[in-house]
Amino acid sequence: MTMTNNRRSLLSGAAFMLMAGFGAAIMPVVAVLPAQAQADQGAKAAADFVQSLGDKAIATLADSKVSKEQTKEIFRKLLNDNFDVATIGRFVLGRYWNTATEPQRKEYMDLFEQMIVEVYAERFSQYAGESFKVSGAQPAGQRDAVVVSQVLRPSGPPVNVAWRVRAKDGGGYKIVDVVVENVSMSQTQRSEFASVIENNGGKFDALLEALRQRISHPAAATP
Repeated sequence: MTMTNNRRSLLSGAAFMLMAGFGAAIMPVVAVLPAQAQADQGAKAAADFVQSLGDKAIATLADSKVSKEQTKEIFRKLLNDNFDVATIGRFVLGRYWNTATEPQRKEYMDLFEQMIVEVYAERFSQYAGESFKVSGAQPAGQRDAVVVSQVLRPSGPPVNVAWRVRAKDGGGYKIVDVVVENVSMSQTQRSEFASVIENNGGKFDALLEALRQRISHPAAATP
């Protein structure tokens, strides 16, 4: 009798689980489709955002009438308008953000922005006169999308560049990472900055001095 009751309990439990599983399989389809469609729409908007930014950057660098100093200023505006510099800067600094004083943080953020303008304006000037094409985008979490693109060069293979783009609360998008040929700018800088501090006895000022030097000699920066 006990075995019969146990068998009935097991069968009832299995039936309940099957029904629950069946219901769970149906419900996400109804609930997720709108969310998925919204995510896909967001990825498309992020792709359009990156294409527009890439076109502007390439066009600026290709304009022979624009001086080097003017190029830097345009690049600075593109950076501040389209990159989440504060988020990138804090991520790159990692745990050392918590150990830095407020004056050190402020100087670091100022130097970090200057470094990106100096170093990457110099680097992207190599792509002057070439074309930029976005080839796709995928949602990455609730607010991010990864946009895949190429810099097409007539004299060499294309350069693959992926952009991690984040939707902002007030509307619009900001870039939070750039990955060139599978190398993350943010991750690379994070490792490099940590090494500078650790190799100088944990002194945060050593990083500030290294950034000052990097800004003074952008062409000598590690590619």
